[in-house]
Amino acid sequence: MSAAEPSKTRHTSLAPPEGATAPVRHPDAPQPGELIGAHYELCFGCGHGQQHGLHLEARAGDGVNVTAEFTVKPAHQGAPGLAHGGVLATALDETLGSLNWLMQTIAVTRRLETDFVRPVPVDTVLHLEAEVTAVAGRKIFSTATGRIGGPEGPVAVTAAAVFVEVKVEHFVKHGREEEIKAAMDDPDQLRRARAFEVNP
Repeated sequence: MSAAEPSKTRHTSLAPPEGATAPVRHPDAPQPGELIGAHYELCFGCGHGQQHGLHLEARAGDGVNVTAEFTVKPAHQGAPGLAHGGVLATALDETLGSLNWLMQTIAVTRRLETDFVRPVPVDTVLHLEAEVTAVAGRKIFSTATGRIGGPEGPVAVTAAAVFVEVKVEHFVKHGREEEIKAAMDDPDQLRRARAFEVNP
C-alpha cells in the first residue's frame, strides 16, 4: 500500500468530503530534496534537544509530499527488542505534520488512524512517506506509510490523518507559559517563527 492508498476500513471522518480540492504546494515551500529540519528543538518527533526523541528528519518531495527516516533506538521499545506502537504512531504523526511546511500552513492533528502491519525491531531504520491528498476548508487530509529498511522495504505501519489549520494563538493559549515565553523570547526570528508553525 502506498502513502496514497489508505486502508478501505478507515473511519469516515478521514475521507475527504465532496467538494474537497487538491492540495497546492506553496511557492515558498522547501525545494524537492531539501531537508525540512526541526521546527522546535524540544519536539519529541524532530527536535535534536530531546535525548530519547525520534530525531526524525523529513525531506520535501516534488509535490505536496515528504519522505523521512528515523532509527528505532533501545529507548523506543515496547516489547523486548521491538518498537513501541505509540512511538511508531508518533513517527507517522511527525511525518504527516511536516507536510504543512509545503503549504506554509499552521495546522495541528485532529484525527490520526494507524494500522500496524508488522513488528519493527530495535535498530531498524524506518522509512516514511507522506502526502496530502485533499483540502476542505480548514481541514487537511493526508496519508503515510512506514517501511522497514528503505523505500522498497516491507510495509510496517500506515496512517491516515486530518489536520486542522489554526492560528499561532492556539499554541500561546494552550502551551505551558515558560516554554511559550522561552520560544517567544528567542532572538532568532526564524527559529521563533518555526517553533509555532507545525503540529506540536
